[in-house]
Amino acid sequence: MISLPDTMTEITIAQPGGPEVLQPRRVPLPVPAPGEVLVKVAAAGVNRPDVLQRRGLYPMPKGVNPTPGLEVAGTVAALGEGVAGWVVGEPVCGLTDGGGYAEHCVVPATQLLPLPAGMDAVHAAAIPETFFTVWANLFQMGHAQAGETLLVHGGTSGIGATALMLAREFGLRAVSTDGGPEKGEWARRFGAELSIDHRSGDFLPQVMAWSEGRGVDLVLDIMGASHFERNLGALTRDGRLLLIGFMGGVQVEGFNLMPILLKRLVVTGSTLRSRTASEKAAIAQGLRERVWPALSAGRCLPHVCQTFPLEQAAEAHRLMEGRGHVGKIVLTV
Repeated sequence: MISLPDTMTEITIAQPGGPEVLQPRRVPLPVPAPGEVLVKVAAAGVNRPDVLQRRGLYPMPKGVNPTPGLEVAGTVAALGEGVAGWVVGEPVCGLTDGGGYAEHCVVPATQLLPLPAGMDAVHAAAIPETFFTVWANLFQMGHAQAGETLLVHGGTSGIGATALMLAREFGLRAVSTDGGPEKGEWARRFGAELSIDHRSGDFLPQVMAWSEGRGVDLVLDIMGASHFERNLGALTRDGRLLLIGFMGGVQVEGFNLMPILLKRLVVTGSTLRSRTASEKAAIAQGLRERVWPALSAGRCLPHVCQTFPLEQAAEAHRLMEGRGHVGKIVLTV
C-alpha cells in the first residue's frame, strides 16, 4: 500500500497566452473514478497540442481535465473501482485525457501500457501521444503496408521521428522534409532514405525524383493548407493523404479537385482528443501487440531532446515554439 498525500502540484493555464501563463499551484490529489488509475507521475511529455491549448486555440473537451499534459510515465498509485490487470507500484506509461503536467494524474486503465523492457520513465513518457497518433493514422486509418512509400513532413518532430522509425520497422521506405542539414541527418538516423530541406525550395520535384516519377503511397502531414496541393501531387494512384496538423493553415482556396478523382486518392485526418475511450483502447492494444516488442528489443526508441523540471514547463514550451529541437521534450517530477 502506497501512502498518498492530500495535495499535489500541477501546472495550470492561468489564462490563454504565452509560456508565462503556465503556473504551478497546489491542488487536492485527484481520486480515480471507476475504470481509472491514479499514476504517480515521474515524467510527462510535452506536445504541440499543449502549446495550442495554452494559447486558447485547442481547448479540452467539456468535462475533461483542463490541466495540460497528454502523456505520462510513472507508477500505479491507486486503482479505481473495477480496474483489473494493474498492480499498485507497477511502472506504467499512458495516454491521458488531460492532467499530465502534475505530480499525480488519473488515466483510463485502457490507455495505460507497461513500460517497455529496459526503458526509463523519461523515455517512456515520450511515447504515448506520438505513438498513438502515428499508429492510428498511418497504420489503422492509412493501412500502411510493407513495401509502400511514405512522405513525412517534419521528420525530426516527435510525430515525424516516430513515423520514420515505425515505417522502417514495418518495411516501408520513407522520405521526409526537414529544416536544414543537421535536422536532415537526424531524420536519416530515424529512418528517412532522403531528407529534403524545406527551406531550399519545393519538395514535390525531389519527392518525384526519389520515387522515380511514381509518387508515394502515403503522406503524413502536420502542415495542412500550405502543403495540400503539393501533397496531392506527390501521391501515386490509390495514395492516402493523412492530415494530423495545420501548422500551415486550415483554409485551402481554389485548389483543383481533379487529382483526387483521377488518382483515386483518399484524404483523411483525425485527432486523438476527439476519439472515444473504446477507440483509444483499440489503439493501445494495437501498440501493445505490434510495437511494444520492438521497443522492448531496443528498436524505435524515442529521442528525448531535453528535459525540464515540472515547475519549468514554461521553458519547455519556449523551446518547443522555437522549433529548434529534435524529437521529444519531457518534464520530470
